Amino acid sequence: MYEPKPEHKFTFGLWTVGSVGRDPFGEPVRQPLSPVELVHLLAEVGAYGVNFHDNDLVPIDATPAERDRIVAEFKKALAETGLVVPMATTNLFSDPVFKDGAFTSNDPRVRAYALQKTMRAIDLGVELGARVYVFWGGREGVETDAAKDPVEAIKRTREAMNFLCEYVLDQGYDLKFALEAKPNEPRGDIYNATTGHMLAFIETLDHPEMVGVNPEVAHEHMAGLNFLHAVAQAWEAGKLFHIDLNDQAFGRYDQDLRFGSHNIKSAFFLVKFLEDVGYEGSRHFDAHAYRTEDYEGVKDFARGCMRTYLILKEKAEQWNADPEIQALLAEINADDGSTDAFKGAYSAEKAAALKAASFDRVALGRRGLAYERLDQLTMEILLGVR
Repeated sequence: MYEPKPEHKFTFGLWTVGSVGRDPFGEPVRQPLSPVELVHLLAEVGAYGVNFHDNDLVPIDATPAERDRIVAEFKKALAETGLVVPMATTNLFSDPVFKDGAFTSNDPRVRAYALQKTMRAIDLGVELGARVYVFWGGREGVETDAAKDPVEAIKRTREAMNFLCEYVLDQGYDLKFALEAKPNEPRGDIYNATTGHMLAFIETLDHPEMVGVNPEVAHEHMAGLNFLHAVAQAWEAGKLFHIDLNDQAFGRYDQDLRFGSHNIKSAFFLVKFLEDVGYEGSRHFDAHAYRTEDYEGVKDFARGCMRTYLILKEKAEQWNADPEIQALLAEINADDGSTDAFKGAYSAEKAAALKAASFDRVALGRRGLAYERLDQLTMEILLGVR
């Protein structure tokens, strides 16, 4: 019942299953696998697709001949396994050239190089079938506000995004951009720190219709925010172009834990939302196996991400069909029609009628809403006793 199928659109990045377990305090614990080997690993566990940063696939210093050979081998692996590439992105954070940011760097030569690198990476992503292109500005920030004018940083980011949108249009690519927010790490403070920041920024672009967001569980939880609310806002705005699924303890560093492994109720309501609204994009797992694991453990990690999603999908269906839960919701949201005259768009007549209306404030304040019972029933479904 919980085996992944292509219609589930479960994807992983080369950098996720390809993580060698390095952290700031420890050396790698797994030998690196090639992109071709990682494609076959993902096929073995039942994934639908694979995503990548440009340098996950092609080393930053590769010659044109080396690049062509690597891409040809990767295409062959995709054809052999049936995996697809729904999304691609650019690494604008690892190389020392980006130590002060890419699009927001104070050095105009770095900003120009970042645009060049991104255009080439967009070409590569489109060549391999990507329809969504993600931007994570991991170095677009500061450790001290003495270093940069934040208004100038916003303007530089806008200029870069406008330039790249025009490039995509000029090339005739069928491609959308998705901006990924994160409050901190690796920089002390990163610009456009939350999904809400990104949604506001998008509306200032020359082509806002081409640009949406790629919210990530861990990045919102790091800031103590409710991820479901960020996703819902993006969906309501028509801007949920991609999503990164993982898990995260609130207030910790970016853990990238296996999806659903820590905040199970949050994961449940997220899955329920995506399934209820009919989200059709990839379910991308941007997470890493524990540093304790070998590659068999990495496979367990990848299978676990997908299995947990499908279990929670089943739980969401059970929640939606539970008669007691639905009766509670009907009672909570009951509408006797007495306020119908005040609903909808403003008019002077409605405003006057509403000002003249009488409400029993005391009775409204005394009404119990049964949220405790509703939440307990939710927990019982998740705990498997209902």
